[in-house]
Amino acid sequence: MNSRVHPKYKTKYRVTNWPEYERGLVRRGDVTVWLSPDAIAEWMPAPNGRRGGQRKFSDLAIEAALTLRLVFHLPLRQTEGFLSSVFRIMGVKLAAPDHTTLSRRSQCLDVTLRHAPVDEPIQLIIDSTGLSIVGEGEWAAAKHGGKGKRGWKKLHLGVDRSGAIVA
Repeated sequence: MNSRVHPKYKTKYRVTNWPEYERGLVRRGDVTVWLSPDAIAEWMPAPNGRRGGQRKFSDLAIEAALTLRLVFHLPLRQTEGFLSSVFRIMGVKLAAPDHTTLSRRSQCLDVTLRHAPVDEPIQLIIDSTGLSIVGEGEWAAAKHGGKGKRGWKKLHLGVDRSGAIVA
C-alpha cells in the first residue's frame, strides 16, 4: 500500500525511553499561573479624578489577560472565562475583564518591552538563520512532482546565554 505522504517528507519517530516520554506528555497539561502581590494590588486602577465612569481594570490587568490569550490561543470570551477560573482556583477576590473590555482596550494599549536588568556584561550569540517560505506550491510539488516556488529570507538573531532574544 502506498503512503499518502511523500516518503521523503514522512517523519519517523522512535521513542526509546517510554517512562520519560510519558511523563513529558503528562507535563504538557500542567498549567502554573501565579500573581505577585504587586500585580494583585495594581489590578484595579486608582480613580483618575475626572468626571464620568472610572476604569475598572488597570493597563496591567488588560495586558496580563491579553498575554494569557496569546499564550493559550484563546478567543476573547474564553480568555475571560479562563481568567475567572484561575482567580477562583487561586482564591483571589479579583474580577476578570470581560471580552468587550479586552477588545476595546487592546486597541489603545501601549505595551513596553521590559528588559531584565543586567549588572554584568552579557554573552551575545549571533545566529544567521535562513527561513524557508513554503506555500501551497511547495506542497503540491511534493505531492504531485514538479517544481514549486521556493523563497528564502535571512533572519539575524542576537541571543543571550539564557536563550532570550536581545537583538
